[in-house]
Amino acid sequence: MKHQKILTAAVLLSIVIACEQKPKQEPIKEETNLMIKAEQVAEHNGQAVFHYVLDNGTMQVELSNFGGLVFKINAPDKNGNLENITLTLDSVPEFITKPNPFFGATAGRVANRIAKGQFELEGTSYQLATNNGNNHLHGGNEGFDKKVWTPESYSNDSVVGVKMTYLSVDGEEGYPGNLESTVWMELTTGNALRIRFEATTDKTTILNLTNHTYFNLGGAKRDVQDHEFQFWADAYTPVDDELIPTGEVKDVEGTPFDFRTPKILGDQIAANAGGFDHNFVMKREKSADMKHFVRVRHAESGRVMDMYSDNMGVQFYTGNFISNFAGADGKTYDKHWGFCLESQNWPDAINHENFPSPILKPGEKYEHNIEYRFSVEK
Repeated sequence: MKHQKILTAAVLLSIVIACEQKPKQEPIKEETNLMIKAEQVAEHNGQAVFHYVLDNGTMQVELSNFGGLVFKINAPDKNGNLENITLTLDSVPEFITKPNPFFGATAGRVANRIAKGQFELEGTSYQLATNNGNNHLHGGNEGFDKKVWTPESYSNDSVVGVKMTYLSVDGEEGYPGNLESTVWMELTTGNALRIRFEATTDKTTILNLTNHTYFNLGGAKRDVQDHEFQFWADAYTPVDDELIPTGEVKDVEGTPFDFRTPKILGDQIAANAGGFDHNFVMKREKSADMKHFVRVRHAESGRVMDMYSDNMGVQFYTGNFISNFAGADGKTYDKHWGFCLESQNWPDAINHENFPSPILKPGEKYEHNIEYRFSVEK
């Protein structure tokens, strides 16, 4: 992979590469122009904040090194019309100043919830911020979504992307160890958004990184209850009234969580008393195998999204807590206007011995790969 560093904060970087191979999975143009555009749009805590546009000639993914952010995904419908299919704000700088429910964010150190913000590790008890009722959520008061990552753009003959690194120092948000994290976000010629995480630590810690993009394949004109979902999961982890896992691993058979055959989301939301904010069990044992987690179809637009990951689970969140939110392009987002598919280790795993371990030790490397593949059905 050939890396190209940004020369100055004001540089506009454009890379155009002709690609002659036609991808096997998605029908796109015979020749694809790959392009990266980078522009500094703000400064935060003395660090430059950039807005990136990755373009493969068919679709665009917009990113920022503030929060390791997926800002927008512009994808064609069955008539070739490009629309943004994520919930977002009007500009990257707004993410610095305007509270939002983790739109597009890299969540960490530990994504999802930790009961009462408490855990024990190697005989030491830790207390984290309780920023979600009585519990800890997505890394605390200033998690990775509020940090400026160090960026480096790159390209080869099949992808364009941005590599971002962040050093979380020992004690930050209450977590132990100096943690060096890296995320690669790239757009392929085959219309896939790939996200890859790596991390190392100098002291035993816990870690669960994910991306928190809210998708709406209809172009965010209304809620997502008309979307069709299929999960390759035969179990889920039930939660209590505070959305903390009970420790049980339950079969989906005979429940609203059974998406093993395609289901219309609105029907399942009605059957589950208002929505989903639950972990679906995708693997029982850790492995490097990329598994087909989820397929989402939107009949009206023809858009299809297939999600793959090598992790243990996926948090399916249906925007239950969004209400009258002033989003991008003058739109007001409301309940169920977006859905998240957060590839992850199981929530609150440090407090459940029967859950996959989230512990990372010195000398080990955390690795996590996600791929969202976009296509169209006419």
